[in-house]
Amino acid sequence: MSYESFYQRSVDDPDGFWAEQARRIDWQTPFDRTLDYRNPPFARWFCGGTTNLCHNALDRWLTSQPDALALIAVSAETGEERTFTFRQLHTEVNRTAAMLQSLGVGRGDRVLVYMPMIAEAHITLLACARIGAIHSVVFGGFASHSLAARIDDARPVLIVSADAGSRGGKVIPYKKLLDDAIALSHNPPPQVLLVDRGLADMPRVAGRDQDYATLREQHLEARVPVCWLESGEISCILYTSGTTGKPKGVQRDVGGYGVALATTMATIFGGKAGGVFFCTSDIGWVVGHSYIVYAPLLAGMATVVFEGTPTWPDCSQWWRIVEKYRVSRMFSAPTAIRVLKKFPTAQIRNHDLSSLEALYLAGEPLDEPTARWVTETLGIPVVDNYWQTESGWPIMALARALDDRPTRPGSPGMPVFGYNVQLVNEHTGELCGPDEKGMVVIEGPLPPGCIQTIWGDDARFVSTYWSLFERPVYATFDWGIRDQDGYYFILGRTDDVINVSGHRLGTREIEESISGYANVAEVAVVGVKDTLKGQVAVAFVIPKQGDSLLLADVAQQEEQAIQHRVDDNLGHFGRPARVYFVSRLPKTRSGKMLRRALQAVCEGRDPGDLTTIEDPEALREIQRVLGGPTARAG
Repeated sequence: MSYESFYQRSVDDPDGFWAEQARRIDWQTPFDRTLDYRNPPFARWFCGGTTNLCHNALDRWLTSQPDALALIAVSAETGEERTFTFRQLHTEVNRTAAMLQSLGVGRGDRVLVYMPMIAEAHITLLACARIGAIHSVVFGGFASHSLAARIDDARPVLIVSADAGSRGGKVIPYKKLLDDAIALSHNPPPQVLLVDRGLADMPRVAGRDQDYATLREQHLEARVPVCWLESGEISCILYTSGTTGKPKGVQRDVGGYGVALATTMATIFGGKAGGVFFCTSDIGWVVGHSYIVYAPLLAGMATVVFEGTPTWPDCSQWWRIVEKYRVSRMFSAPTAIRVLKKFPTAQIRNHDLSSLEALYLAGEPLDEPTARWVTETLGIPVVDNYWQTESGWPIMALARALDDRPTRPGSPGMPVFGYNVQLVNEHTGELCGPDEKGMVVIEGPLPPGCIQTIWGDDARFVSTYWSLFERPVYATFDWGIRDQDGYYFILGRTDDVINVSGHRLGTREIEESISGYANVAEVAVVGVKDTLKGQVAVAFVIPKQGDSLLLADVAQQEEQAIQHRVDDNLGHFGRPARVYFVSRLPKTRSGKMLRRALQAVCEGRDPGDLTTIEDPEALREIQRVLGGPTARAG
């Protein structure tokens, strides 16, 4: 079957298409209706069917491959490595499920997980799925006030946490942050379950705080039956990062999520039972939810849980794992690859990477220089894909099991099955033609596994995503363009648009031009208020050769060269008013650039909630360079 016909059927006959894909997972009770879209934009998938994500991830493999690897937990921070077969992981999940039940957790209850990337975090999520509890992961290290807001919104009956995590050799104590958050919360949980890693002091609150290891010893022989859930019941709540005001909890179902992930593993990610899948994200982000916790296990693959950074203590951390555990598929972010690009490639090539068949990248647009470098360095296909927290799985990609079209630099490919993607004019809502820039929208219904609603706020779900245009379509708030051959290109967020003297420019377009300059390792561009032009572009560049830029005259020459390059590529309206050279850029620990924070600092405003920032010194460096008359390296 060609991809064109596969895709077209998914949008023309979603009932028939998804009924077939639903065979990829086990159902305890068959569904009696594939899609209920009588109350748009709320879509209900596989109505009446009962299933369970934990069963599909673990139990169904116990007869065919019980002793195959299921979980590989590696900490570059502590040097600890632990592996679990499907049988062993099933046993541990049963123990933890019994522990949760002993603490009063039942079907539909929320369990907030605030943990480092350790095996217990993954096991806890599977245990929640087993007993029908709703897990809500808050990224480890989140500041107390942000954590408190999520506690109040989710109202968990239990929080599972740890004494500390570690990042780049630096211990990050969690318990103090958690205690302060609970003190700030209006709905404190009755129970807290704590993993003691011996990394930081962890004073206990009597009557509330329980020890994970002690409780585990009490349930070593536990066997907890699967709680079969109706397909539309809630599997998880995941709060979008960077939210201001009340947190926005993306709510996802059980059956639709399982079917969507199983289908993507077969068609996009090439998942095969017995293989090893290494997603370098964090379970606190949607990529980690989907492609660390669930999707690999649904495909019968081992999944890697990694604590650490790709460059500490050196840049061989990922590649050692690939070599040792014979990783076959890897999923990461363009930002992480751009970081690796600054290090000697020998530290990568010195490892046996012959098992690695493909690298998938998502999280932000993949620029051509980075794509070219990683393809040449690894010698394997590099597949870009585009999606959001709300979608839960790729919106655009090249489904390699069905689609042999070549990749196109800068493009994540074509719309994925199930997504009726369109480009519309932001003002009129009319469809855009080839090579016309517009907003990426999706015609309803959203396919299985996507956001059901915003937790506890259906009205906000409708007003946020479905009310931007007269015609009810889901707004991604991303700019895009489609070429004559149907390849899409994502140009950045609609709120990252710069309006220079009435000319609207996406920061992504300017970044793409600058990234092609020889001495640029990484770049971020923001729009800054200007009394004459409305806004001007300001660029922050990490140079490949930073030491020479300590000289102001060299920095000025490089700045002018970059400005001329943008002039030539985009015209003078896209030219950055300033180019600042820095040694680092502010990002979240998942690799996303904090462009709004950069913009705020440039305009002398409060940068807002920075609790997810990887390196606070990065923003302080930006403030220092903005205070001087010349651009200097950090």
